[in-house]
Amino acid sequence: MLDAIKNLFGMDKTDYADLVKQGAVIVDVRSENEYAGGHIKNSLNIPVDQLEKNLSKLSKDKTIITCCASGMRSASAKSILQNNGYKNVHNGGGWMILNTKI
Repeated sequence: MLDAIKNLFGMDKTDYADLVKQGAVIVDVRSENEYAGGHIKNSLNIPVDQLEKNLSKLSKDKTIITCCASGMRSASAKSILQNNGYKNVHNGGGWMILNTKI
């Protein structure tokens, strides 16, 4: 929740462009239909309700940036990943805003 509030009010100082340059994986956790309507180029679509079943698609050695429509589902996805041993996870918030930051 705190990540979503930070993103909403522009308090997140994470350099997402640099993370992507260093090989971060962007995971869009919206539904397949939402993703089909527009997404960040080269992002991976794993809906948040399917994330735990698809952890094998994500390396624990990579930085992961989660995104969704507003930042709420991506905050949940960040927690799911951290609870499963992923150490370097960032909530990128809404995908359209994140796209302008990378």
